[in-house]
Amino acid sequence: MRTETHFEPFVHLVDVGPDRALVAWGGFWFARDDPGGRWRVLGDADLHEVDPGRSASIGAGSAPYGSAEVEVLDEAGTVVARAGTDAANHVWVEGLCPDTPYRYRITVDGRPWAEGGRWDWGPVPRGGLDLRPGGRSYTLAFRTHPAPDRPAPLDLAVLGDFGVGIVADTECGRRQRRIAEVLDRVTDRPGIRLVLTVGDNVYATPGQRGSEGSGGADTDWYGSFYAPYRYALARVPVYPAVGNHDTADQESSDDRAQVRDNFHTDERFTPEVAGPRASVDPGLFYRLAYGSDVEFVCIDTSLSRDLPTEHFFEHPRHRRFLADALPEGGGPRWRIPFSHHPAYCAGPHHGNTPAMVEHLVPLFRRAGVRVAFAGHEHNFQVSRVDGVHHVVTGAGGQLREDPPTGFAAAGTVAWAAQSHLLLARIDGPEMTVTPLAAVGRDGEPEYLTPRSPDGRLVELPLTVRAD
Repeated sequence: MRTETHFEPFVHLVDVGPDRALVAWGGFWFARDDPGGRWRVLGDADLHEVDPGRSASIGAGSAPYGSAEVEVLDEAGTVVARAGTDAANHVWVEGLCPDTPYRYRITVDGRPWAEGGRWDWGPVPRGGLDLRPGGRSYTLAFRTHPAPDRPAPLDLAVLGDFGVGIVADTECGRRQRRIAEVLDRVTDRPGIRLVLTVGDNVYATPGQRGSEGSGGADTDWYGSFYAPYRYALARVPVYPAVGNHDTADQESSDDRAQVRDNFHTDERFTPEVAGPRASVDPGLFYRLAYGSDVEFVCIDTSLSRDLPTEHFFEHPRHRRFLADALPEGGGPRWRIPFSHHPAYCAGPHHGNTPAMVEHLVPLFRRAGVRVAFAGHEHNFQVSRVDGVHHVVTGAGGQLREDPPTGFAAAGTVAWAAQSHLLLARIDGPEMTVTPLAAVGRDGEPEYLTPRSPDGRLVELPLTVRAD
């Protein structure tokens, strides 16, 4: 019996700045053994059978699919910038204007990449999940970030602990699909400009052939990252933090190499690229500016088993980076740290992180931080301690429904056990934070329902001021 195959191309708008964009592409092979059978994602070890010489589907280190060119077009349809490569599946396109909408297109060996209707993984009439024509196509468009000296409002999403995967028909997968629908919706309106992840970006895909049990295989990344968010990934950049399930903290192997590959961190955050705005190897620390008013600070809070310190942020080199990133006085109006582990957390499974309270919280206070984002605990929480709002958003797919017990120690003012992502808007001295749990029948995102520790309903959105 002859095996049937299908190749599904993907597009990844990896990064955007005021005057350039990093565009990547790749794809996944699928196979089925008979016309009425189910499709399966081919793992790295099987790719050579359908694409000789290939050992990776996607990511910074994947072998090129051919001679490629990316063209960026203005609203009138005129090509204003282009870049090509024969050596990779990604390229920076330079020479763009700040805060400007653009469209783009990719050609590989002279043929359009990912044009037309796409095949997606989802429910099928005969029950369960399978690959099928999804009735959607990519919108290849983005807007550059504002100039560094110009204030500008910002809409963004924050997503944590989402990487459970949508290939297996599990409740975790259903939750992740619901939140992916929310991300699609807020990408359209209000038109978010970027996504922050607060770690645990990918887990092993249950029952998926080719998974190595830790979330480090391309088949895991298909189900956990590329497939659920594929249409948003073509339009907005994602800025990652590292979680314990992305490392060897709680996995059979350390997946940092895959995080590095699929988020293209070498092209974005090494000192050679970012200068003093990054501190890596070991760990992942970087600063991301948006206009003149906003700067995000990514903090690696995972355990550093190969270093003389317990956490990466305690390493002397990273402490110097954090001291510079979180100085006393001056700088942007909004300095926003984001990490996987929270400084303050009421549980039920995780409590406060003592090393963060000792080493990082004083830096937050002196730098005038008003909001810090984290994940790790699989629910929604807001703690307010010394004027700083510590927001836990660790239920992008995973969920822990037991109620927290450490409200007093964590300074908790709101919590909820619902899967969600955060929609945040920064405009001048005000930030609003809204946890969104699903897309309603009317096509509008639905609010999560938080309550205070004593059971009272907490009104949304959460409002924070920087003055």
